[in-house]
Amino acid sequence: MEIVLVGLNHRTATVEIRERVVFSPEQARRAAGELRSRGILEEILVLSTCNRSELYGVPPESASDSAAAVESFLASFHQFAPAELNGSLYRHGDRDAVRHLFRVTAGLDSMMLGEAEILGQVREAYRVALEQGATGPVLNRMFQAALEVGKRVRAETEIGTRAMSVAFAGVKLAESIFGKLRGHKALILGAGAMGEQAVEHMRDRGIERILVANRSRERGEELAKRVGGELVPWEGVAAALRLPDIIVSSIGGADPVFTRPTVERAMAERSNRALFIIDLGVPRNVPAEIGDLYSVYLYNIDDLTEIVEQNKKARENEIPRAEALIEEHVAKFEAWQGSMEATSLLNELQTKLKREREAFLRDRLEPMQHLSSADREQMARLMEELLDRVVIEPAERLRSRREFRRKLAAVEALRELFGLDREKP
Repeated sequence: MEIVLVGLNHRTATVEIRERVVFSPEQARRAAGELRSRGILEEILVLSTCNRSELYGVPPESASDSAAAVESFLASFHQFAPAELNGSLYRHGDRDAVRHLFRVTAGLDSMMLGEAEILGQVREAYRVALEQGATGPVLNRMFQAALEVGKRVRAETEIGTRAMSVAFAGVKLAESIFGKLRGHKALILGAGAMGEQAVEHMRDRGIERILVANRSRERGEELAKRVGGELVPWEGVAAALRLPDIIVSSIGGADPVFTRPTVERAMAERSNRALFIIDLGVPRNVPAEIGDLYSVYLYNIDDLTEIVEQNKKARENEIPRAEALIEEHVAKFEAWQGSMEATSLLNELQTKLKREREAFLRDRLEPMQHLSSADREQMARLMEELLDRVVIEPAERLRSRREFRRKLAAVEALRELFGLDREKP
């Protein structure tokens, strides 16, 4: 049961190549069908995200150099000349392929350490392959174990609990002040990418109302439409400060978006209700002195970047714990795989010995015409009982006792167990 993995990711391939190698759900189904129909792989799963495209498979026993065949298929499927992907692809087999997948679902192989989205992406890729009937016993077991690993790493370590982007760090700080964001309001100043990221994080946390203001009304309207917000005219920003609990500012230019007196008047109108300001502008959009006002909490991009760096170090400190969980599950999978292979070999041996028994009885009993039918049946039963002791009883012990599965994780151990080389019937 060989396992093959061929893929590329953000570490090995440029964004231009990654964009060309992305599989849509329909392409993933088509690729799986073609790989199976061509006899390259018996089991196949395609995992494709913005930062990786990977093909996991189990080739037929008769196949040779399956990884090379999968690489060639991948190049032709996406209309690359083979040489164009040189240096961009990686290949792993068996234990290394299993470990790689487990590290992916744990978030250790992501561009952002501990990324949470990858677990859902793996789950969806597995669902698509399962519905298509493209997976089998090996990949089913492997991907079920991978999803379990991903959940355990996130539950038993802190590798995914700390904010790793500036926008997310700002939103997490807002939660530390307001608790849950459900029922609160936010004002977004500017249509920058980081401001929009902050909006997405707040929407995920149930923010009640989003106001959007931008110097360019057209871009402001576009952002408001994308995030389900309401447009505030740029000239009406000062008056709107009495409404939000959170302000996210990402305006270009050196002029501040509002002054301390403006915020003081707004705070009086809002009865000094807490106001949280995330200043993502470079240069800063909000004068530092505004952070001195009562009930005003101001964080700029340097503050948030420092938090992200601290969180990155904290996450990195969790890597050994995550790796230990991964190795535990790799060993479990190998034990299962070894058990399956050992049991398969025992079944092959049993079939071979039964055939040999039939030939033996036929050859030896033919000259013994003096034996009755009852005598012949008795001899056949005795030989069958002997085969049961030689093969079936060891097979049962193998299935029921964990220490046997560990000892027989490599099929080579079976040869030693029976004192013979493996032979195909």
